[in-house]
Amino acid sequence: MKTAIVFGASGQLGMPLLDRLRDDGWRVYAVSREPRAEQPGLVWRQGDLSRVDGLPSQAQAIFSCGPLDHFAQWYARTPMPAPRIVAFGSTSIDVKRGSADAEERDLAARLREAERVLFETASARGAAATVLRPTLVYGAGRDRNLNRIAQVARRFGRFVLPRDAIGLRQPVHVHDLADAAFHCIDVEASFGRPYALPGGETLAYRDMVARVLAVLAPAPTLHEVPSPVFNVVLAAAHAAGFALDFNEAAVARMRSDLVFDPADAQRDFGYSPRGFRPTAAMFPQAD
Repeated sequence: MKTAIVFGASGQLGMPLLDRLRDDGWRVYAVSREPRAEQPGLVWRQGDLSRVDGLPSQAQAIFSCGPLDHFAQWYARTPMPAPRIVAFGSTSIDVKRGSADAEERDLAARLREAERVLFETASARGAAATVLRPTLVYGAGRDRNLNRIAQVARRFGRFVLPRDAIGLRQPVHVHDLADAAFHCIDVEASFGRPYALPGGETLAYRDMVARVLAVLAPAPTLHEVPSPVFNVVLAAAHAAGFALDFNEAAVARMRSDLVFDPADAQRDFGYSPRGFRPTAAMFPQAD
């Protein structure tokens, strides 16, 4: 029986990946911060990348579904024999590289360094690493983008956008990302390289938001206002303690096309993401 270790196993990417591995007969050691009940073929270990006890002495594959920089550091200092490493990164490595926001530039730099460390460490150990870079993840109600939009719209019964929020987006479903991680395991062409993983449909930012609002009940109203008015609304929201992490750089990106080419992933491991068809179940009510 093949053995896998999955970090970030209880997250929005980890949970569907566990299902695919178990369905294929893998014995999976799943790492999460909170204790969970074990199931046939699934062993939960409580811990994180700073410390986790009870892992096997070796594995056929290690998957990282959490922050790439933390995982790369763990992998570099932990001599775990495993011929295959699959880790999720982010298209932020490119999108935020030239951001006006210093924290965003720092994130892009940390992602670049994490990829470098991961690939170099794997190569030195004779292992094969692949980094998957998704963009605008949705589907499990745990993302910080579309789910946050749904929460704000529900709270106020409306959502406000600047009229020029027409930059192109490619939201990607968590199950398509889990499929990609699973299907690339044995694909030699994917060894030692990163892949962009956009969703299967490209649409304008405002149209993406409109589809999210349309599936909520009752459907909130979308208001598109001139940019100066939007800036006033955003300033008022910040003053009231809302959307504090929604900064000037994020507003500017609404007007920019963030489009990525899935051709390499399609060619190498049959990546075939779905179009953007949100449902209310994807955006659960906040507790």
